[in-house]
Amino acid sequence: MASLHISQGVYRLSDTRTLTLSELNINRGESWAFVGSNGSGKSALARALAGELILLNGESQSDFTHPVRLSFEQLQKLVEEEWQRNNTDLLSPGEEDTGRTAAEIIQEQVKDPPRCAALAAQFGISKLLDRRFKYLSTGETRKTLLCQVLMQQPDLLVLDEPFDGLDVNARAQLAELLAGLSQQGQTVALVLNRFDDIPAFVQHVGVLADCTLATVGPRETVMAEALVAQLAHSENLKGMALPESEDPGERVRPPADSPLIVLRNGVVEYNDRPILHNLSWRVDQGQHWQIVGENGAGKSTLLSLITGDHAQGYSNDLTLFGRRRGSGETIWDIKRHIGYVSSSLHLDYRVSSSVRNVITSGFFDSIGIYQAVSDRQRYLTSQWLELLGLGGNKGDTPFHSLSWGQQRLALIARGLVKHPALLILDEPLQGLDPINRQLVRRFVDVLISEGDTQLLFVSHHAEDAPECITHRLSFIPDGDIYRYQQDHLK
Repeated sequence: MASLHISQGVYRLSDTRTLTLSELNINRGESWAFVGSNGSGKSALARALAGELILLNGESQSDFTHPVRLSFEQLQKLVEEEWQRNNTDLLSPGEEDTGRTAAEIIQEQVKDPPRCAALAAQFGISKLLDRRFKYLSTGETRKTLLCQVLMQQPDLLVLDEPFDGLDVNARAQLAELLAGLSQQGQTVALVLNRFDDIPAFVQHVGVLADCTLATVGPRETVMAEALVAQLAHSENLKGMALPESEDPGERVRPPADSPLIVLRNGVVEYNDRPILHNLSWRVDQGQHWQIVGENGAGKSTLLSLITGDHAQGYSNDLTLFGRRRGSGETIWDIKRHIGYVSSSLHLDYRVSSSVRNVITSGFFDSIGIYQAVSDRQRYLTSQWLELLGLGGNKGDTPFHSLSWGQQRLALIARGLVKHPALLILDEPLQGLDPINRQLVRRFVDVLISEGDTQLLFVSHHAEDAPECITHRLSFIPDGDIYRYQQDHLK
């Protein structure tokens, strides 16, 4: 029987950090989930299980001959590579886009069209096989890479945050698929931030803390201990206050007699394919909207119209802060009123920078800092760093040396730092552990309670929505397009 046995294992992460796995035994056919806070070493554990880390001390023996790992970092790298192939905006007439299709990505390691088609059908992405990978939504890219991994028929399947970026149906579908693989004898190890993402079929759970595998045991026992820790931490969040805005007396507010956003019969098309189909939507003052819908429905496209990042925003009848789009405003006139966090921003933030500068860049709506920073801005940034547990010299830590979850937390602080009139959060809690998800929801509710910020919130997890949500915009499949349902919640 194939197995992986680690005893007193110490793995090198950097010159100053190691991962410690005192005792771990994974046998063929077992199903595992490993959870822990951001920065606890979960992704490092995934690399260790896949045989990608250097063992400094201890013993590691594995009979698995073909372990395969899938992670957020791999997704980020692949997206970057596809966009670097060419800039489609600069193509000459008749020149072809060299980006690879989803089918080509799925078969990058193993060429087997029938198996590719079968996996795509299982994941509900058959219609995406001929589409360029770089144009897929976050959830669609995740499904594509999962198909690529399964094409390789691994004997040890290591998935680092496989459920993040997937809508409710896709998460359930993936959990069912993984359960089926487990029943067929596939050895599965899931690395997760959400305790409630642990599928029912998982037998064993490990918890990491400070890059050490602190607890291993049956699912029910370990989960009970973890929930106690969550409840204790949530009590500590009560009474939390946020740092002030840069100039509390100069906050931007929409005209008193006009709504924040008005979109009339909004339409966005790619190659004659409708992404938004005659959406009329109005956000009045004091309203906070949750936007829901399956992967690829057009939620992020709608948000990019509002932020000014989508070229077709200027061909639509869109009014923001009482001013019609295209009436002479610059992109910076738009962005200075908006705080924005999304997976695409996370992927785009590739500049070499300290976590301190990442948060400070929120004052300037830029990726990186290209102008003088005031003493007031430095002071407020330091307060945000303290809230994130990165006070003092920790603020000078390189952004990309942080875990994925810690990076996301810093980007959320970047979006909140100027107390914007409009806060847009597109899957903001992706990659965050339960403690930090509570922290972010608390950040948002405190900010909203001050009465000067309105919220647009996108998440595939209904439980992620802050308490302040008053309305919901739902994207509902209707043949080849979507219809839009608007509900008043409170």
